[in-house]
Amino acid sequence: MTKIETATFGGGCFWGTEELFRQIKGVKETSVGYMGGDKEKPTYDEVCNDTTGHVEVVQITYDPSIVGYEKLLSVFWMAHHPTQGNGQGNDIGSQYRPVIFYHTSEQKKIAEKSKKEEQKRYSQPIATSIEEAGKFWTAEEYHQKYLMKNPGGYCHINVKEVLNKV
Repeated sequence: MTKIETATFGGGCFWGTEELFRQIKGVKETSVGYMGGDKEKPTYDEVCNDTTGHVEVVQITYDPSIVGYEKLLSVFWMAHHPTQGNGQGNDIGSQYRPVIFYHTSEQKKIAEKSKKEEQKRYSQPIATSIEEAGKFWTAEEYHQKYLMKNPGGYCHINVKEVLNKV
């Protein structure tokens, strides 16, 4: 039986991040939600008002025999601007900060190595943080697979461009 693993990334608005990872071979499921804050069951409005400490994230389940965590990190680095701290693109605020939430000590080690390698590409320090995963709060249903349901919706990520590089 194949072991399925979980990865969680915050890279700005969760719509585009989910749409990108949804199309990566080996990713079994994606779900958007909130992580890293201090309020139970936060709502989208509360998170957007930057009052809960949560980050908009995509949580991914994947088959590591098809796609490794290193590859997922590689895609994540291509999908966001790691030197832009509190926001991505037009989305500004700590709820859009770039973060890698690790689920295991192995993921932490791989993420730290990946960040160190990625830093070599930038003169400014990388703002993307690496934090232990906490409780994942699933976002409201209308946010799930949003860009699949609304192909003309706003996205700071050029999904097709990143997929062409993968």
